[in-house]
Amino acid sequence: MQINKTAEWKVLENKAEEMNRAEKHLKHLLKDEHRLARFSASGGGLFYDFSRQRLDDGVLDALRQLAGKAGLLKRYTRMAAGEKVNTTERRAALHTAARSFSNEPVTVDGADVMPAIRAEREKMKAFSEKVRRGVITGSTAKPFTDAVIIGIGGSYLGTEFVSRALAANADGLRLHFLANVDVHNFGRIAAQIDLETTLWVVISKSYTTAETMANAHLAEEFMRARGIDPAKHTVSVTAKGSPGDDPDRPLLASFYMFDFIGGRYSVTSAVGGAPLSLQLGYQAFEQFLKGAEEMDRHVLSAPVEENLPLTAALIGIWNNNFLGYDTQGVIPYAAPLEKFAPHVQQLYMESNGKSATADGRTVIEKTGVIVFGEPGTNAQHSFFQLAHQGRPFPIDFIGVVRPQYGQYTAKSRGVTNHQELWANLIAQPMALALGKESEDAARYFSGNRPSSTILLPDLSPESIGRLLSFYEARTVFEAFVWNINPFDQFGVELGKKLADGIRKEMAAKNENPGHSFEDRDPIERFYLERLFAGRL
Repeated sequence: MQINKTAEWKVLENKAEEMNRAEKHLKHLLKDEHRLARFSASGGGLFYDFSRQRLDDGVLDALRQLAGKAGLLKRYTRMAAGEKVNTTERRAALHTAARSFSNEPVTVDGADVMPAIRAEREKMKAFSEKVRRGVITGSTAKPFTDAVIIGIGGSYLGTEFVSRALAANADGLRLHFLANVDVHNFGRIAAQIDLETTLWVVISKSYTTAETMANAHLAEEFMRARGIDPAKHTVSVTAKGSPGDDPDRPLLASFYMFDFIGGRYSVTSAVGGAPLSLQLGYQAFEQFLKGAEEMDRHVLSAPVEENLPLTAALIGIWNNNFLGYDTQGVIPYAAPLEKFAPHVQQLYMESNGKSATADGRTVIEKTGVIVFGEPGTNAQHSFFQLAHQGRPFPIDFIGVVRPQYGQYTAKSRGVTNHQELWANLIAQPMALALGKESEDAARYFSGNRPSSTILLPDLSPESIGRLLSFYEARTVFEAFVWNINPFDQFGVELGKKLADGIRKEMAAKNENPGHSFEDRDPIERFYLERLFAGRL
């Protein structure tokens, strides 16, 4: 089925034309005193306000009709039950199973995957507790104080987001993230740690990812050069039987990743669990899992009219495919969520930046949008000039009712810092929606700029889990509307393959200084010669 050929899609195209009329400006729609009640919902531990989106009852009803036509809830249920929805790689997509505490089996190829998932949790719990208590130590018998997480993309982005979000309550190892192969990244971390008390956690499903292996090799050489045994300071998170799970190369511990959990959906697996349990304690990690599970249950049980991530996904489709917005801002009004936008950036853009449908057809509809963000109020003094008076783009505002640091209550202009933050959280969406008339063109604000507001009760592990699951489900629902596969990422591969040939040329030059680059493309040759000359 081509969704853009359906009657439901055509209805929405007509609705979009209506929404561009002057009387549909948000400043008029918001005069309805009942609008918030009709265009907001609570569920899964979150509150979602979409009253300042450019839609009305007719649009919302038409979007829900589209959801029914596309069978979104049925498809999501089949995904969570173990159906191989990752069609190009012939795999299931079971990130929801990683945080399930139900006794119900989840079956893939006739086997229940839950016993293996529970076994990894128990391994993480036992290992992290022993490290945190100083029972497991490094090669010089000193307790570990720091852990360097070596991994890239989905092997670190989600974990770094959660680690920063919950850092206020951390009582274990300090985490450092070594993702970029740039040696400056390594040098900065190396200057901050004591090798004798540092654990290195190498995260790679295949244990062949070029950047990750380069950093892991550099870490090993760094340790050996200083008399530290890497085997007593290294942990792997990898696929069972990979080079990182080789009994002939023993490590302190190996935790397993599963092929039915993709990297950008993997923070609730051992990818996040191993590092976060070391930093926060396993109990906090489990609370995070249960928060994600709570939202998962909401997604699977709530009807279309009450389903928060599904509603957010439908609004995303409306903004992208019908109103023509190609960018999405994610602005958390909470500094601990500073790494949330980079995580959503990968989650959404790697999942939904596709040009082919799951059944091999070239996509006609515009899939995905550009996602970016920065915490408020910093964002207001960075790019909100464009948000208010330049090219419009929808924004997700994220607010937290109770801060992690409630003890700081000094008042400026009669309000606390947290109240000042909320003054801006309340004002900015309204200013974007209403705009401001002025005869001075420089002071005129067009308004009619859409946004949603998501409220968390606090920044507890449970709330962070709920927020994570909300955005994961929203991403998948949008993919299902377009009938694309949100679980593969072949677009990542082309540049890597080209780098393989260039890397071989570099290695040949390192081996033989007389090696010539004459056979390379002239542009490639120019850059290779500059690199090895060490000057412009």
